Amino acid sequence: MKTIERYILKRTLASFLVTMIAMTGVVWSTQALRQLDLVTSKGQTLLQFFYITLLGVPYLAVIVAPFAMVIAMILILNSMARDSELIVINASGASRALVLRPIMIFSLVIALVIGALSTYLAPKGRALMRDEITKVRVDLVANIIKPGRFIEIEDGLTFHIRNRSGDGILEGLLLNDEREQQTAFTYTAERGRIIEAADKTILVMLDGTIQRRPKGTKDISIVSFESYGFDLSSMIPEAVAPTYKASDRPTLELLNAAPDDSYAQRNWNRLVAEFHDRLSQPLYPLAFGLIIYAFLGSAKTTRQNQGLSILGAIASCFLVRTAGFAAAMAVTSQPPLFPLLYAIPLVAAVLAIWSIRYGRTPRWMNELAYKLEMLMERVKAKRVGRSPSKSGETA
Repeated sequence: MKTIERYILKRTLASFLVTMIAMTGVVWSTQALRQLDLVTSKGQTLLQFFYITLLGVPYLAVIVAPFAMVIAMILILNSMARDSELIVINASGASRALVLRPIMIFSLVIALVIGALSTYLAPKGRALMRDEITKVRVDLVANIIKPGRFIEIEDGLTFHIRNRSGDGILEGLLLNDEREQQTAFTYTAERGRIIEAADKTILVMLDGTIQRRPKGTKDISIVSFESYGFDLSSMIPEAVAPTYKASDRPTLELLNAAPDDSYAQRNWNRLVAEFHDRLSQPLYPLAFGLIIYAFLGSAKTTRQNQGLSILGAIASCFLVRTAGFAAAMAVTSQPPLFPLLYAIPLVAAVLAIWSIRYGRTPRWMNELAYKLEMLMERVKAKRVGRSPSKSGETA
């Protein structure tokens, strides 16, 4: 690889990483707000909240990465054009492939990353996220134990806590157990925590007492303890198996659902659309790389032309991706239309290759450039107090 190619690759990679992190962070923050009730109303810790929301990042990255790549490439090629680097490359007699090769290498790398994300990591992360959310919904602490209230977990068993801290520590515990016919027990503790161990749910109480009182008498015995475990397994509600949607399922299982899978029987169209949509995702970075090079890969003579090229590159990539989203929706209702998911990026790539091969700018872009240049000339003439016709006569 030549020096200029490594130079383009390094700059593009650096710009892509910064853009990717920024865009993913913004999108993640908006999605994370939907799960904020895990901390507020469900009583989960901040660590659990971040773990659950971060599981959706691979899915978000599949959508964000192509646009981050577009922004990174436009920034680098526009910078090279502004610094006259593209002009120098052309003037030196170098082949156009000198700039195209690193662009396509980078596009191929992004395509491979998106392929891995869309076919494996994204559905795996979404499945784990659905599992965790299901666990939260049947969590004893989140749904039964409420600070400041006396909660009767079951007949004869009353629970009370003063406060629940952000890290899951229960403070000021009181547990009154009158389920036995002969004896009542009252447990108090300064603090405690509910843990999962050996397939059991155990309330571990620290620094407390056990008051044993035979029913029908006033006798009472008190035992102090530093640590005591109370089994809560019988009080945990039965967990309902989560229903995995199309975007949550492994790629190889989308078209091989079990015969007793009720969701697959009701939503077979969604499974087909999701399968082909995942396989078509890596085609977009390749198409975007060609489109951007077709618009910005060669030096422009004026700033107006460079600005129009940037506008054309962004608009073309946006239209292609929007068409892809629309095709995915169409395939959901009409599965035989799945070839559209592959045709849209492939046709865009072919048109970009044709434009690169013959070096022709689209007619609509030439017309738009001419109209904008004329408008800019009129504005400039008015600013200096004379019209284009008068300046021509004076000349």
